[in-house]
Amino acid sequence: MTLLDSITRAAAAADDSLLSAAAPNTLIILNPNGIFPNLKPDRESLTSGQPLLRVSGWSISPTDSDIIRCTSKFSKSIRKKLKKHKTLNHAGFLQLLNTFLGTVGEKLGVPLDSEASSHPNSTSFARSSIKKLRCFIGGEVAGLLSKACVVLELWELLETIIVSELVGPFYSTNLVEKLVDQNRAKLLCLCVKHIADLRPAEILAVLRFFLSPPSDAYNGILEVKKEWEKQAMLAIEKATKNGVPKHAAILAKEASILLMLAHDSFSASESCLHYVFGTSNIDGLVLSSVFSSLNGREVLALIRYLVRWLKKYERFPEAGPCLQANSVLSLSVCDVVPSFESIVGALSLVLDEHFSYLVLNTEFYNELKDAQEVVNDLAAEADASSPLDCLVNHLKYQFSKNESQ
Repeated sequence: MTLLDSITRAAAAADDSLLSAAAPNTLIILNPNGIFPNLKPDRESLTSGQPLLRVSGWSISPTDSDIIRCTSKFSKSIRKKLKKHKTLNHAGFLQLLNTFLGTVGEKLGVPLDSEASSHPNSTSFARSSIKKLRCFIGGEVAGLLSKACVVLELWELLETIIVSELVGPFYSTNLVEKLVDQNRAKLLCLCVKHIADLRPAEILAVLRFFLSPPSDAYNGILEVKKEWEKQAMLAIEKATKNGVPKHAAILAKEASILLMLAHDSFSASESCLHYVFGTSNIDGLVLSSVFSSLNGREVLALIRYLVRWLKKYERFPEAGPCLQANSVLSLSVCDVVPSFESIVGALSLVLDEHFSYLVLNTEFYNELKDAQEVVNDLAAEADASSPLDCLVNHLKYQFSKNESQ
């Protein structure tokens, strides 16, 4: 019997009420602790010599079955309310959501805040519960929740859903486009940071929004700039405060230099661009496709931004990534400060995509001249350092070779 036959037979033998209650596209994460220990290979499969062994004993735990039913019921309710926006309001939505989260928490034995009983429409309860139950909220449910948050303008709750990395590329329901229309700069930055595999069209929309933001988006963009300033001041405070452990103080000093570079001389909209070029979710092939769709004004703004970064790294060569700053010092923006390598790579992609246009347009001459001077200086410094680099690598090789002997 093939693996497909085994799955088909198991599905036919399953509880019909469970199959009818759970929609096929309602996904949850099953707990394997109560499933795999009960699986046993059939004797016929062991002696047949087939590469796949047929097993028996597959069953879903009662807890997972209850969560599937609860999730399916909640998804249907939200989907029905989204079709009729007039029936969707803050109080009704939050009460439905908090009831669902409370039920899931009770089934799993996860303690949640007691605020639900006295405040069934509480946003804070929903946010704290989503953080605790994020592993049991599937992509479909998260997509419906994000759509409802946009309709009801529950931006804080949507921020929690995005930061919890619940929204995936298949269930984002055009979330980025909707946030662009609503001028939600902070949430767009979080989308770039926390949603993997964004479509090129979405990245292009975000890039254009930050390169040439609309006038009514200034307040939201300024909020992002203030967050960079707040975390830079926090890093300086930790670096100069007495009683801080030596390792944390050194890390805070490195982070303060890095955040100073990311804050000073950059406009509010350029501070938002840090998220695009500081994230690891976007590869060079996607960026190349996005850059090819930019117009002349946007290309000029992008080159100025990238060249400004080159000048800063030339002036402060000691600045580098602070990978532990987030976990040790709670400096979350350190994770999205563009590295020297990412800036050089982005600049080369822009020049490759728009080289003929840049050469023929005199407006770009000064920008390219500045970039050329910085690149020449950095290249000369790299050439001067290369002999020492080769010597160090040779010594490392000899040391490791001696150790192995």
